[in-house]
Amino acid sequence: MTRSFMPDFTTKEELDAIQLSGLKWTVKHAYNGSEFYRQRFDETGVKPEDIKTLGDLRKLPFVTAQDLQEGYPWPLRSVPFDQIVRLHASSGTTGNRKIMVYTNKDIDDWADMFARCYEMAGLTREDRVQICVGYGVWTAGIGFQLGCERFGALAVPAGPGNIDMHMQFLVDFQPTVICATASMALLLAEEVEHRGLHDKINVKRLIIGAERASDAMRGKIRDLFGAEHVFDIPGLTEVYGPGTGLDCSHHCGIHYWADYYILEIIDPQTLQPVTDGEVGEMVYTTLRKEGAPLIRYRSRDLTRLIPGDCPCGSPLPTHGRITGRSDDMFIIRAVNIYPSHIEEILSRQEGIGSEYQIYLDRKDDGKDYMKIKVERSKNANPAKDAQVVGKAESELRKALLVKGSVELVDYNTLPRTARKSKRVFDNRE
Repeated sequence: MTRSFMPDFTTKEELDAIQLSGLKWTVKHAYNGSEFYRQRFDETGVKPEDIKTLGDLRKLPFVTAQDLQEGYPWPLRSVPFDQIVRLHASSGTTGNRKIMVYTNKDIDDWADMFARCYEMAGLTREDRVQICVGYGVWTAGIGFQLGCERFGALAVPAGPGNIDMHMQFLVDFQPTVICATASMALLLAEEVEHRGLHDKINVKRLIIGAERASDAMRGKIRDLFGAEHVFDIPGLTEVYGPGTGLDCSHHCGIHYWADYYILEIIDPQTLQPVTDGEVGEMVYTTLRKEGAPLIRYRSRDLTRLIPGDCPCGSPLPTHGRITGRSDDMFIIRAVNIYPSHIEEILSRQEGIGSEYQIYLDRKDDGKDYMKIKVERSKNANPAKDAQVVGKAESELRKALLVKGSVELVDYNTLPRTARKSKRVFDNRE
């Protein structure tokens, strides 16, 4: 009999019981095993026995990325070293890398979580999965592969880069699923079109993550591959890695694995919970993690909880796509702006493609200026550029309450990358 990785619970009451049991265990485990947590809880005046209901979660202090960096190299370690079998790390673009350690059980749980992603996407054991994300100390490549093998599909561990090899694999191995960053997926899709390989490949589904992708970008990737679905996969190293949830084929929201972690959505300024449906910062508390448990970890990722039931009938709750990060926000002329808001406005404009860059400059007059370079859509008429630019600038100013100039560039002229695309270039002093 084929194993299912979906949860056993069917009601909210059953999920609440799972979460409360996991929360009590996690707090006690962290307090007894981690010097960091014990000191932090003692400073706050909370003990493991104080956690009697799910509401008591709010008695516990937050943990931040800065805590992990300051505690380098073993910030949240809660088990002896002889129980640790692996470490992973964040990219460490600023400051120390965030190092997380894993026990055998953690690796096993992560594999089951990721296998659930493939099951949610509708894969079968006959599918072939080309994995186009990075391997190494990062959680990406090995996470996608671990879950694929646990699920029982055929893994093709191609990694990022080497476009010629990817094109050969698409034709020779006939993978039915592509796993990649959004930028890498776009790069592959455009290369398939450029080489005229559309009728020689068999890609039915794409699972993309690691960065925000607009509806325009997702639609372009899907159309160029001729795929049926593009799924959005969230995750971060601190929780386990990628694979903490997935949208189902209805694409109404991302089902998240609430039997493995509690997700809070808070206002990043007040640190208070927001109402369901309101955008806020994702805060994670793991329920089973041994090596480096998370308790109220502020991820800085922004999304919203989606109330109500999904048409697919899954009991797993849903959150929206990640719209950006609370620390991605920039200020220009006293206005707070998220790049995701600009992307959303641009994606609604006819004649504009999916790729864009934002440039911020301070000129001799002491004022800040914003210029947005955006590609013309593939079949748009350059003779209509002035009309397209005028409408885009008008819509941006109306929505953002600040002026920005728009420059249209030719299709496929902004850089493509196998990793994450850089969108904001702040040249102000």
